[in-house]
Amino acid sequence: MTGDAPPLVIILGPTGVGKTGLAIELAEGLGGEIVGADSRQIYRYMDIGTAKPSPEQQAQVPHHLIDLVNPDYNLSLAEYQDAASGAINEIHGRRAIPFLVGGSGQYISAVEEGWSIPRVPPDLELRAELEGYARANSPAALHERLCQVDPVAAERIHPNNARRVIRALEVQILTGQAISDLQRKRPPPYRILTLGLRLPRDVLYPRVDARVDAMIAAGLVDEVSRLLEMGYDRALPSMSGLGYLEIAGHLLDGAPLDAAIERAKFSTHAFIRRQDVWFRGHDNGILWHNVKDADASDLARTLRDWLQRGD
Repeated sequence: MTGDAPPLVIILGPTGVGKTGLAIELAEGLGGEIVGADSRQIYRYMDIGTAKPSPEQQAQVPHHLIDLVNPDYNLSLAEYQDAASGAINEIHGRRAIPFLVGGSGQYISAVEEGWSIPRVPPDLELRAELEGYARANSPAALHERLCQVDPVAAERIHPNNARRVIRALEVQILTGQAISDLQRKRPPPYRILTLGLRLPRDVLYPRVDARVDAMIAAGLVDEVSRLLEMGYDRALPSMSGLGYLEIAGHLLDGAPLDAAIERAKFSTHAFIRRQDVWFRGHDNGILWHNVKDADASDLARTLRDWLQRGD
């Protein structure tokens, strides 16, 4: 969308690549505000393991959609999309520039591509029934059920991703409509410029490994311990985040801390690979920049020129 449509700047990239620092520098220089697109930073009490912007960073530039819900609240994609759209509209109302920043591909794509997301509340009894079917017959058998009623969704969802398979079946059973039909895209009411940050994996992996070590030094074990003491079960989606699941295993199962740290590092590497796959599949004109070569002042000029052109 062009012309008089309000602007939206998106900054995306894999975990640990340096999105937060660059986004703050650009937003501060351009009178912008940051809308988080991180599926773990939405949770309260989870600061260290999510690499949440520090209080000092959040004081530099207004931040939105951080500390949005408690760890036992399962925020749906539709709820995130609504919250992000609301924040973007409020920022436009202040004549500021919204920066959508993060590495959660679904969050970014839902906003950037204008996903139409089924507003179908979860049916816990039905989900339990479907989960039981998967346990009794295998995840592949559950996926085959989805193939019969929504082959388009089944093609998109890996058979081992039981959570998404169950959601697709849940929507179809409750509404009689395929989730793929309900997920049609509508162009968002913004003109969008998307900046992507990247690093070669032989550079990025050691960088995120060092970040995991820094999180441990900063008190990640104590943070996970407090969450467990507060009653947040490790089976919660929030506790499946990088580092949290592994450290919970150390605290609850007696797994050696060194082994838990190594697993957290390998899990982070695997997550980076999944992020890369998502961004390649949803590249709507991303302007990619190698972080080693990216210059913040050059990027700021690019953004100013784009904002002035109005294209």
